[in-house]
Amino acid sequence: MSDPVVVGTDGSAAGSAAVEWAADDAARMRAPLRIVFALDRSPYDIPKFSTREWGDALTRNAEKVLTEAETLARERRPEIEVTTQAIEGAPAVVLRDQADGAAEIVVGSRGLGGFAGAVLGSVSVHVAGHARGPVVVVRAGLRTAHGEIVVGIDDSPQCDPALAYAFEQAVLRGATLRALYAWQAPVHAYAPEIVYDMDEIRRAQHQVAAAKLASWRQTYPQVKVVEDVRSAHPVEALNAASEKADLVVVGSHGRGALGSLALGSVSRGILHHARGAVAVVRSPRA
Repeated sequence: MSDPVVVGTDGSAAGSAAVEWAADDAARMRAPLRIVFALDRSPYDIPKFSTREWGDALTRNAEKVLTEAETLARERRPEIEVTTQAIEGAPAVVLRDQADGAAEIVVGSRGLGGFAGAVLGSVSVHVAGHARGPVVVVRAGLRTAHGEIVVGIDDSPQCDPALAYAFEQAVLRGATLRALYAWQAPVHAYAPEIVYDMDEIRRAQHQVAAAKLASWRQTYPQVKVVEDVRSAHPVEALNAASEKADLVVVGSHGRGALGSLALGSVSRGILHHARGAVAVVRSPRA
């Protein structure tokens, strides 16, 4: 049996959008769908008050949310196998741990109880920064299909897992793959005597992108690839490209052990500001 697509939901609009996205992807992959609710009792664990009534209410709410999510998934994609599971623990930790043996983890961009000014919830940041394999962050709202996947590339090995996932998504969707390589012109404010040949620099950047994609083109000859080489900041370029993309795929260069430091600055910037769904792909062996 194929590895399952795992989606976390909390009954919010973003959680429901994540369930819909995950059901569609599970159907494309011909994989089972597992819907997970993290039953976190810690906010209600107050010594002066009995937790029995709170616990019963929390359990009933988890069952209600999972039943509604399962109904939503089955109505959207009746051909897929759907299971549900309530797991005790903090949502970020529960979903992170689900990555083992999962084809991908899907989460909503914001859950219930988020700060009004927050663009992205802490759960999404933590899971994307720590879970191995693909983590897809989905925003609520209407989505228009564009038939294009965008993947950010550079000359490092960290983007290889993202390229593999992006090509697979392009195959499953029959979509065009836009491989975006953003580079920035040299800053010579502190060395004005250095003269740069900008035409030569542009040619060199195009060669970097072409070399990175060469083997992937051979492996996936059926995918139409657009090499998009721009002189721009990677976050700005990827955010602009996200307006006409069904999915933006990035790797992660993060090396930190805690919080958002486990995400690189580019993947963190895309997660916060991209217009649609974003997949952060970390190597399972990282």
